[in-house]
Amino acid sequence: MFTAYGLDKVSLAEIAKQAGVSPVTIYNYYGTKDELFAKVVTEILEEAWEERLRMLRSDLPFLEKIEKMIFETADFANKVDPEFLRTMMSSSPEILAMTEEIYKRYLPQMMDFFEGGQREGYINKDVSAETFLLYLNLLNEARTKIDLSMDKEKNQRLIKELTSLLFYGLVGPNGRPDHFGADRG
Repeated sequence: MFTAYGLDKVSLAEIAKQAGVSPVTIYNYYGTKDELFAKVVTEILEEAWEERLRMLRSDLPFLEKIEKMIFETADFANKVDPEFLRTMMSSSPEILAMTEEIYKRYLPQMMDFFEGGQREGYINKDVSAETFLLYLNLLNEARTKIDLSMDKEKNQRLIKELTSLLFYGLVGPNGRPDHFGADRG
């Protein structure tokens, strides 16, 4: 319900009704609506990372993995309510702490992916792991400053372009100039 309608348009009473339990039961298990929202965001982020890790560990070629990451991220942005995205990406201390913890937990796998891309010649070998980490941290900080609109298509485009910039901005000489493979000369 949060992803479909946003935090402000959903009440604990509506959630309880949809779940077939009393509002007291929801409160006893999850606390306030904000605490429940934080739990939902945590689960969504955990599921997204687990799915991404399965894909990263797959036998897909490196560039296909990047494309899947870009399109899956944009697809997620298109499926959820813009207000949910805005709240999820907010600077709420609880949500920031939670996303930071998840980010730190999955960082070693992203580093393995980065180093594998370098070994395969797709990521510029002149970019150090230290710089890559700094870049990821800058993007993580910038995430809180993105002003998402109520226009799902605009949000989808913005997130797709930012994700594409992350990965294709790192493509080395053996990679494609852009994600469609068009050579710009």
